[in-house]
Amino acid sequence: MQTDIWIAIVVAALGTFAMRAVPLLWTQRHFNKHKANNTQAQLPTWIGVLGPLMIAAMLGVSLIPKVNSMAGWSATLAGSLVTVLVWRKTKTLGLPVLAGVLAFGLVFGVSTILL
Repeated sequence: MQTDIWIAIVVAALGTFAMRAVPLLWTQRHFNKHKANNTQAQLPTWIGVLGPLMIAAMLGVSLIPKVNSMAGWSATLAGSLVTVLVWRKTKTLGLPVLAGVLAFGLVFGVSTILL
């Protein structure tokens, strides 16, 4: 592998780790400080909002096809639609993602062959 790919992998790994570790470490420090002062500690609002914000950011990136073509947009639309429909039916997390990825792959493969 090329060096630039390894650098990108390391940066992505460190960023992913930091997004999870920094709030955890901050929260532990926050609670320990209040425990030492014998005061009641409450979690700030931003801690509760951080998870949904990260998921929304990943969703936004996922909705833009990698290949800017009819096949890419069709596959993205089909995968998103199948994911939502399966989620509405099952109300689970794993099965809708699996079904959406399979629908994306199937539509992208068929569209690439036909177009």
